[in-house]
Amino acid sequence: MLKPAILALGLAFGLAGCATTWETAYEQLDPAQTANWRVASVEVAVPETLTTSEQNTYVPDFDIVWHGEPAGDRRAQVAAIVKEGIEKGASGLRGKNRVRIVATLSQFHAITPVVRENLQSSGVHNIHYTVQVFDARTGAALTEPQPIKAELPALVGQAGDAADARGQTQRVQIVNHIALVTQNWLGRGGPDPRGAFQRRGR
Repeated sequence: MLKPAILALGLAFGLAGCATTWETAYEQLDPAQTANWRVASVEVAVPETLTTSEQNTYVPDFDIVWHGEPAGDRRAQVAAIVKEGIEKGASGLRGKNRVRIVATLSQFHAITPVVRENLQSSGVHNIHYTVQVFDARTGAALTEPQPIKAELPALVGQAGDAADARGQTQRVQIVNHIALVTQNWLGRGGPDPRGAFQRRGR
């Protein structure tokens, strides 16, 4: 008889299927436009239509899946993560025109504990949102709504344990990735995180 752990792994790979292509993707704004901006506020909306669950399974089919913090209001937690990442990435703006950045979350699907514990080379943090910039004084839209894909490989197994020991928790990793995405999206230099990768995941 197969051991339960082997059965679980077989189920996980069966559900995840073949490796899927994931990406960080967006259109970079014109640096000449953003150079005169200074961020007055960042707002993150989490629509009530997004589904969420505490299921600890290999591929839960929900819009919001987040186990990287103690149980609580998952909508508020993921909104705070995206907000912190955008604020961090936009902190280099030193212009005179005060702007408001508004993000609307459409998906925040991080790995579950069972994936973190049992798989060694699978798992993706799958984060999508739409972002738009407004003049903070007049409310005028300065950009069109733009979809952002901020997907990144998750650290699982021993790699995840080592990252935690260094203080690089899942929350820290995601905040830093969104910050890098935001900095580059604004045309403020730094490494360009755009690109695709293949990995088993949701």
